[in-house]
Amino acid sequence: MSTIDIAVVDYGMGNLRSVSKALEHVAPTKNVVVTSSPHDVANASRVVFPGQGAMPDCIRELDARGLRAAVLDAAQNKPFLGICIGLQMLFEHSEEGDAAGLGLFKGSVKRFATENMIDAQGEKLKVPHMGWNQVYQSHHAVPKTHPLWHGIEDGARFYYVHSYYVQPEDESIVEGFTHYPKQFTCAVAKDNLFAVQFHPEKSANAGLQLLSNFVNWAPK
Repeated sequence: MSTIDIAVVDYGMGNLRSVSKALEHVAPTKNVVVTSSPHDVANASRVVFPGQGAMPDCIRELDARGLRAAVLDAAQNKPFLGICIGLQMLFEHSEEGDAAGLGLFKGSVKRFATENMIDAQGEKLKVPHMGWNQVYQSHHAVPKTHPLWHGIEDGARFYYVHSYYVQPEDESIVEGFTHYPKQFTCAVAKDNLFAVQFHPEKSANAGLQLLSNFVNWAPK
C-alpha cells in the first residue's frame, strides 16, 4: 500500500477537486488522496479538512461516514489544515441550524448580522460575503509570524464564500482577521492545527503559498 502524504477529507460536502489539484501543484512529489476512509485519514502524514454547505448537513455526513474520531485525532496529532466549513466545524456550536460542532475549540459560529452590513460609505453589503478581501495576520503579544504566513504579505487578498464566521472564546488562537465591515476571525491555529475561513485553493499566488507552507510545515 502506498503512503498517503496528504489526505483530503471527503464527507460528501463540496467539490474537492480544486483543493486536491492545488495541493498537487505545490507538492508534485507527494501522494495526495481525496478520501472518505477513516483508515486513510488515520494513516496519512497530513490532513486537509475542507468543505462547503450547511453546518448541520456537514456534521451529519461526517458522522455517517464514521469520520469524526479520525478527524479529531488528526486535528490534535498531525499537521492539519481546515478550510471554510472545515474551520467552523471545529467549534462548539453554530447558529446555522442550531448545530453542535466538533467542539475542539470553545466558541461559536455566528451569522453576519443584517443590521451591521453597511460599509464606511453607507452602502449595504451582501451576505454571503463573496469575493476577495484582505487578511491581516495576528501577532499577539510577541511579534512573530506563524509559519503558514511565510512569504505572504500582511493584508494579502484571499477569496471568500460564506455567511457565517467563527467567534473563538480564546483570542490566543486567532492568527488572522478580515473586515466585512466589522472585524471577524478568519484564521486560527494551535499546535499542529491551522484553519482558515477563506479558500486558499481559489486565492491565486497567496493561497498557493499558504498551501505550500502547509505541505512543508513541521510543527513542534
